[in-house]
Amino acid sequence: MAQLDLSHHFLIAMPSMADSVFAKSLTYICEHNAQGALGIIVNRPTNLTLGELFAQINIPLNPPEMKNLPVHFGGPVQTDRGFVLHDPIGNWQSTLSIHDKIGLTTSKDILQAVGEGQEPHNLLVSLGYAGWAQGQLEHELSQNAWLSVMASEHILFELAAEERLPAAMALLGVDYASLSEDAGHA
Repeated sequence: MAQLDLSHHFLIAMPSMADSVFAKSLTYICEHNAQGALGIIVNRPTNLTLGELFAQINIPLNPPEMKNLPVHFGGPVQTDRGFVLHDPIGNWQSTLSIHDKIGLTTSKDILQAVGEGQEPHNLLVSLGYAGWAQGQLEHELSQNAWLSVMASEHILFELAAEERLPAAMALLGVDYASLSEDAGHA
């Protein structure tokens, strides 16, 4: 049987999701393989702004239009560590290439470049990530905990956080309000 690979897909939490961390969440899957999966929740902005984050790590942030961008809660794992989803991929010290245009970088050099007004200009900064052990995500999918759909750069980088979940649902042709908490198996 072929290995399911949901890299570069959105996971949409079903209304029955009881885990408060993931309830009404939209998660972008960065890596999914036989060892498990890694994703970033992309619709949970925190009260921390990029300007405040850059001040905390002593990096000047010169593009004024970026200072008020929110830092997101990316998930419950390593919440003290920064993760940068970005387009284009670029050439950074520690980057996971997800898609032909999107990367996930954890090294400080990307933040230094952003602070100087260099690329990448399309970015989403989060603290923490969501992780699934081997087979865990597949099990959750079989339990109807998630819907999945191919991701869109437009949704990731051009829409406000509160618009991302409805936009991802629209890719499926479904309104979130119309989903039932009850699921059945054929």
